[in-house]
Amino acid sequence: MMDRYGEHGWGMGFGMGWWWIIGLIIMVIIVWMVVKIINQNKNSNTRVGNKSAFDILKDRYARGEIDKQEFEERKKDLM
Repeated sequence: MMDRYGEHGWGMGFGMGWWWIIGLIIMVIIVWMVVKIINQNKNSNTRVGNKSAFDILKDRYARGEIDKQEFEERKKDLM
C-alpha cells in the first residue's frame, strides 16, 4: 500500500531534515569571511615590521631606490 509520501515513506521528515546542516555550513563560511576581512583591514593599517613610514622612507633612500629630491619631497609630505 502506498502512503501519501511515496513508496519509501521518507517524505519531508527525512529528506528535509539534512538542510539545516547546509544552512549551518553557509553561516559558518559567512562569519569566517567577515572575520577574515576585518582582520585583513586591521593588519593593513598597522606598521610594517614596527617601522614608521619615515623609517621606511629612510631605508628606501639608503638602498638607493629613491633619489635625494624624492626623499625630501616625501619627507615633507610625512611631516
